[in-house]
Amino acid sequence: MKHIAKIMAFFMAVTAVWISLLQTAMISQSHTWLLPLYFIVSLGCYGLLMVGVGLMQFPTCPQEAVLLQQDVIEAKQFLKHNGVDVGTD
Repeated sequence: MKHIAKIMAFFMAVTAVWISLLQTAMISQSHTWLLPLYFIVSLGCYGLLMVGVGLMQFPTCPQEAVLLQQDVIEAKQFLKHNGVDVGTD
């Protein structure tokens, strides 16, 4: 619940800044109306960046790969024993 409160506080702060920019003449009004769109696009770019960084830093686990292959072989043998066709691999 605390995380939602932080998100709502941030959203309210961004909304307050946007409304104040709409009421003042600091930035032209044609640009101010596009700020929410820029914000959404920048959040999407940030999300893609975080996914990319996570994929680049994803650890490889060769021991776990061997264990997984052994589990697959064991599962195929069990299914063949019970009469299920699991392919020719």
